[in-house]
Amino acid sequence: MPLSLPDAAGWGALAIGITLGAMLFFSACVAPLVFMRLQPDIAGRFIRGLFPWYYGFGLIGSSLSALLCARTAPGAAGLAFATALGFMFARQTLMPAINAARDASMADTVAARRFERLHRASVALNLVQVVLLLGAFAAAIPHT
Repeated sequence: MPLSLPDAAGWGALAIGITLGAMLFFSACVAPLVFMRLQPDIAGRFIRGLFPWYYGFGLIGSSLSALLCARTAPGAAGLAFATALGFMFARQTLMPAINAARDASMADTVAARRFERLHRASVALNLVQVVLLLGAFAAAIPHT
């Protein structure tokens, strides 16, 4: 039996899986290890420089997933698109606010509380995005 190429939903499922895997690897491995192994000021600067790339990769991966699944797996496409919107919001709105609050928190306890609140919101958004991509993957698989 000859091998056949997967249809667009198959490629979409692959893109979802790659995006989801990268998110989990970054969240569960990279970020914790950076803060465990590096001095706090160096770890903070490193992660601050890495987050725009993380959000950009997630935006591209989930957008590509949505486009690939749009025709044959619209449910998966919708969930991937919602994830892409979350990445855009995090990169353009949440990340600058977190960085500003972190900078201000060095001298102000109110800003420190704001940083903690924004950081928790970022973690919650990331968790929601993981769940959305898991749903998108499950919705794309029957169409491959």
